[in-house]
Amino acid sequence: MANFKCVGLVGRPDHSGVVDSLTRLLAFLEEQGVTVVLDAVTAELITNSGVVVCSRADLSKQCDLVIVVGGDGSMLNVAKYVAVDQVPVIGINRGKLGFLTDVLPEDIEATISDVLNGKFSIENRFLLDVVVRSNGKETALGSALNDVVLHPGKAAQMIEFELFVDGKFVYSQESDGLIVATPTGSTAYALSAGGPIMHPDLNAVVLVPMYPHSLNSRPIVIDGDSEIRLVVAAKETLQPQLSCDGDVLYTATASDEFLVTKNAIPLQLIHPPQYSFYQACRSKLGWGSRLAKPDV
Repeated sequence: MANFKCVGLVGRPDHSGVVDSLTRLLAFLEEQGVTVVLDAVTAELITNSGVVVCSRADLSKQCDLVIVVGGDGSMLNVAKYVAVDQVPVIGINRGKLGFLTDVLPEDIEATISDVLNGKFSIENRFLLDVVVRSNGKETALGSALNDVVLHPGKAAQMIEFELFVDGKFVYSQESDGLIVATPTGSTAYALSAGGPIMHPDLNAVVLVPMYPHSLNSRPIVIDGDSEIRLVVAAKETLQPQLSCDGDVLYTATASDEFLVTKNAIPLQLIHPPQYSFYQACRSKLGWGSRLAKPDV
């Protein structure tokens, strides 16, 4: 039996369905004798004076399990806080695709009951760390579960940069930017840009050019333990931006360098017993189901 005695709840604001699911979760967990902790934003969504409230950054320091109610974006936001403490997370899907939040709202009680009784699987999903090297100084920018993206920012213009992998020069490129995606992120922005779908168990990273000027520039899959270095062209007119999971963290200047490496501590993502990555792809991407067997 799983030892989940204290469970943290995180909900996406401004979504009526989230409030309904949070209310059901809270009532169910209290019936099971589980201590519930809400992050400060989630606590504003429901009325329950007896629940412990803390900051999102401190949530995993108090809980054995975190349940995210929302979409994949909500899970991405929580991941950077809880991964370091090795606290597992599971998602109730109140978003659109739901590759990371795969529990249906109508299955809340049944699925969470299974989880509390140890009936689940855990996937380790690695994150990417980004450091900027500018004027001789290195500064950590943040982490990403899906992708690190170098892009033009607000201006619709091509940018120029050089790509190095493990110190070896790969290419110089003029394009709208580059997506550096984990297997988790391969079904997100990278997929829209023409990148491959990668199984979550792979220790790999895909580099996907965004509208490259050269037609022979294609996505490259590399080892997940590689060091990726992006060098911005020495042009004062270019000021591309660096994003982690959609959040802009830095605006570059000429000759800035970005170092992207795998974080040593993965996110522990819980799935229901019947979970299948391929089934998720069939459901979310509209893949075909099995052909009916002919009568014998």
